[in-house]
Amino acid sequence: MVSITPSATDHAPVLTHPGGRLLRAGRPHRVLSGSLHYFRVHPGQWADRLHRIAALGLNTVDTYVPWNFHEPRPGRFRFTGWQDVERFVRTAQETGLDVIVRPGPYICAEWDNGGLPVWLTGRPGMRPRCCHRPYLDEVGRWFDELVPRLAALQFSRGGPVVAVQIENEYGSYGDDREYLRWVRDALVGRGITELLYTADGPTELMQDGGALPGHLATATFGSHAGEAAALLRSRRRDEPFLCAEFWNGWFDHWGEKHHVRSPESAADTLSGILGADGSVSLYMAHGGSNFGLWAGANHDGERLQPTVTSYDSDAPVSEHGALTPKFHAFRELLRPVTGAPLRQPPPDPVPLAPRSVPVVAGAGLLEGLRAVSEPVSSPHPPSFEELDQASGLVLYRAGPLLPDGAHPLTVTGLHDRAQVFLDGAPLGVLDREDGSLEVTGRGERVRLELLVENQGRVNYGPLLGAHKGILGGVAVGRRLVHGWTARGLPLDLWTPDDLERAVAAAPGGGGTGGFSTARFTLAGTADTFLALPGFAKGFVWVNGTLLGRYWEIGPQRTLYVPAPLLRTGDNLLTVLELHRSGDHVELRDRPELGPAEEYVETF
Repeated sequence: MVSITPSATDHAPVLTHPGGRLLRAGRPHRVLSGSLHYFRVHPGQWADRLHRIAALGLNTVDTYVPWNFHEPRPGRFRFTGWQDVERFVRTAQETGLDVIVRPGPYICAEWDNGGLPVWLTGRPGMRPRCCHRPYLDEVGRWFDELVPRLAALQFSRGGPVVAVQIENEYGSYGDDREYLRWVRDALVGRGITELLYTADGPTELMQDGGALPGHLATATFGSHAGEAAALLRSRRRDEPFLCAEFWNGWFDHWGEKHHVRSPESAADTLSGILGADGSVSLYMAHGGSNFGLWAGANHDGERLQPTVTSYDSDAPVSEHGALTPKFHAFRELLRPVTGAPLRQPPPDPVPLAPRSVPVVAGAGLLEGLRAVSEPVSSPHPPSFEELDQASGLVLYRAGPLLPDGAHPLTVTGLHDRAQVFLDGAPLGVLDREDGSLEVTGRGERVRLELLVENQGRVNYGPLLGAHKGILGGVAVGRRLVHGWTARGLPLDLWTPDDLERAVAAAPGGGGTGGFSTARFTLAGTADTFLALPGFAKGFVWVNGTLLGRYWEIGPQRTLYVPAPLLRTGDNLLTVLELHRSGDHVELRDRPELGPAEEYVETF
C-alpha cells in the first residue's frame, strides 16, 4: 500500500475560491454540473448521453465510482468494458465537459450496499465508514487501484477531472472526523491535487458531522436554496455556495408511486440556486437504469423498500435519452448564466415499432433452479454471506418433516422475501423479517423448501451492510428445523449456458412460475420497452444479459432495453418467473413507469 500521508505538490488545483469567489484557472466560474453514472448507462450510449447533458447548458459532469462494481471478488479488479471509468472520463473530455469524481468509498446512490462490496461488509465484526482498521486496510487497497487512474486524468495532467469528493454525505451517518481525514489523506497521498470537497445535507448537524476544515463544504438538497446558502455562508464566509446535489427528481420503490417533480417546481429551486450566485450539480441530469441486480433498498424502520429497476428519476434527460420539458425549462435558465451559445440538442431516439412476441414455456421454477445449482449441507439455513453470495436467490430445503397436526411454520430474521413450498406445492409468501404460515400435517412426511430473494441491499443509514437470507431460523411450532441444504443462485453471474440448462430442465407443477423464452428477429436495432403482461414477479435476460427485475405491484410497468443489448437478426429473451407466467411479452415504443405523484425531498 502506498503512503497515505499528504505530500507537497507543484500542481495547483484549477478550481480555487479565494475570498469566497469560485475561479477556474484564475477566471470567475460557476460549476454547472449534472450527475450521470457510467455504471447505469450502457457504454455504447455514454457519448450520446454526455452530448445531451452538454446541450442542456452544463459545463461539468459528475459521477460516483461504486467499489462493488469494480471489485466483485477480493483482488479481482475490473476496469474494462462497462467498468472502464477512465474511458468514460475521457469521453466526457471529448464532449467538452469538466469532470467531478466521487469515489466514496461509500456512495449511497440507491446502489446495492451503497457501493461497498458484500465480501467486505459480510465479514464478521466488520465496521464500515469509521476508523476500524480492517475496513481502512481494504479501502486503502482499493484506492491503490482506483485513485492513480483518476489522478492521471486530472486537469493538471491534461485530463478533465477538476474536483474529487471526500466520502459521501458522511454527516448523515456518523461523526468519526478522524475517518474523514483518513479518506482525505488517502486521496492526496495517491496523487489527487485538484479541489477536494465534502457534500452533506443543509443542517448544522449534518454539516458538523461531514465537513472538514480546509476543504470546501457543499450541500445536498431539493428545495429552500436560500436557506441552504445562508447556512453554508454563515459557517464558511470565505467559501462559494455550491449545491453538490440538487434533487430535481427522485427515485422509486416497488409498491409505491412513480415520483415526479414538475418542471416549474424544479426550475424555481434551480433559479434560487443560480440567483444566490451558486454553482450546482443536477441530481440526476440523466438517471439511467439499475441493470442486473444493482438496485439498492431503503428501510423506513419497519419494512424494506427495494428500489425499482428504472433510475429515470424524472431527470431532464430521461432513462432512454429523450429530452423532457424539464430539460427545456432548465436550458432556458442556464442560457444566460453560461454566457455562450448553447449546443443544439440531438433529436430523441427512435424506438422499435411495437410488437407482441409469444412465449415458450420451459422448466418449472424449482426444477430449473435445481438444474443450475449445487446443494450445500448445513445444520441451519445459511445466510447469503455464509454462502459467499452477494445477490440473487437461495433455495433452502429441509426434511422430510412430520408436522403431526396444524402448527405455525415460523421464519425469524428473514431478509428479504420467501416463497414457501411443501412437496413442491406453494404454501405462501413471507415478506417480513419475522413471519409465519400454518402447516398442517397429513400423516406423512413432507419436504419443506423456501426460495429466498435478496431484493436489494440497504444503501443508506445504519442498516448499511445488513446480511441477507435466513438469519435466524425456521421452526415448526416451537421446534427448530435442522438438517438443511442450500442452493446458491447468483442470477447476475449466470452465463448463457446456465440459462439454457435452466430452461431445458423438467417442467413443474401448475401455479409456481418457471422459466420461459421469447424469440424475435430484427432488421436493425433500436431501443425498446419490454412489458410482461400476465407475469407477476421475476427477472428477465436479453441475449444473455440480465436486464433486471419486474414486479406487477409496480409502479414500473416496462423495462428499458437499450439498443446495444439487441442485435440484427435473432434475439432471445429468457424469463425467470417466480409465481405466474404469461403467454406473451410486448415490445413497446414508449416507457410506462406507473401512476405518478408529485414529490419534493426536503430535510
